[in-house]
Amino acid sequence: MRAMMERNRGKIPYIAVDGVYDDMAKDKIFWWTNGFYAGELWQFYYLTGDDSFREDAVSIEEMLDKAFADFQGLHHDVGFMWMLTSVADYKTTKDERSKVRALHAAALLAGRFNLRGEFLRSWNRDNSGWVIIDSMMNIPILYWASETVKDPRFSQIANAHADSVLEYLVRKDGSVGHIACFDPNTGEFQKLLAGQGYSADSSWSRGQAWAIYGFALAYRHTQKSEYLMAAKNIANYFIACVSRTDFLPLVDFRAPAYPKKWDMSAGTCAACGLMEIADHVDSCEKNLYRDSAVKMLRAIEHAYADWNPDTDGIIGYSSHSYHNSEETHVSMIYGDYFFIEALLRLKGDVLTIW
Repeated sequence: MRAMMERNRGKIPYIAVDGVYDDMAKDKIFWWTNGFYAGELWQFYYLTGDDSFREDAVSIEEMLDKAFADFQGLHHDVGFMWMLTSVADYKTTKDERSKVRALHAAALLAGRFNLRGEFLRSWNRDNSGWVIIDSMMNIPILYWASETVKDPRFSQIANAHADSVLEYLVRKDGSVGHIACFDPNTGEFQKLLAGQGYSADSSWSRGQAWAIYGFALAYRHTQKSEYLMAAKNIANYFIACVSRTDFLPLVDFRAPAYPKKWDMSAGTCAACGLMEIADHVDSCEKNLYRDSAVKMLRAIEHAYADWNPDTDGIIGYSSHSYHNSEETHVSMIYGDYFFIEALLRLKGDVLTIW
């Protein structure tokens, strides 16, 4: 991590191509992953106390001010972008400017709430009735805002959204859809759409991971038992699926058998979610979720970790989506972030950002 940091100062990485990080700061300042590298840096600052990690993380946070200023490219992923930058900074240093940035992001997310349908709209363009499962990992910034300024409006919106996601995107067997489409004027549910999975009826593995971790975090913030039950149901389905492939996750658990497409980022994110669940259940269940997380992390590390300090990226074989051939089986920044967070959870040295 130190070697990568020295090579990439001033960058906001997304994908490592041939062992070299790209830079989203140049022309994609709104990109949803732009907080993850800073999140890695904050985790290492918390672990080591080395100011070089903090300084680089702060520089990325400051770069994202341009996204606030330009505004129109921002959407529901402001949670990802500013939880891992400004919230992490504020929790670590109590910097007031970071607190303001994070509250600004929370207010922008709350402003996307559809009153009729009781959901936070995803993305932009003309899809004003769309909700994606990824949104469950963005609502923690609303819980944080409520706790920070003692204003229940933010958590009320987060809970209403989580309830809608639970009703329309989570299936009884623990699988989840990616996109729920609502009529934005009436709030009426219309249908599920395929999104980044194989089809509307399939089971995109990283969507499963977002749901596991997202509902587990919602439970942490609210103590609403239905959120923990949802997280466990989705987690049990995920564990059953990955156990059939030696704990290495496919891109979609219901895609055709061939060609085989993998997504290790789904595994690293799910591992964090499984360990979050383990924090809230009794000893028998705790062992199930924690042991399953460790099995995935070990399998992923053994098969696809790159520990060469001369190349960027740690975990390979992550994939953007089932039908995107360009970003398939590559090293992606969020796969690395969740791998790092998961290892630090195991060590007991993690910065609790979410």
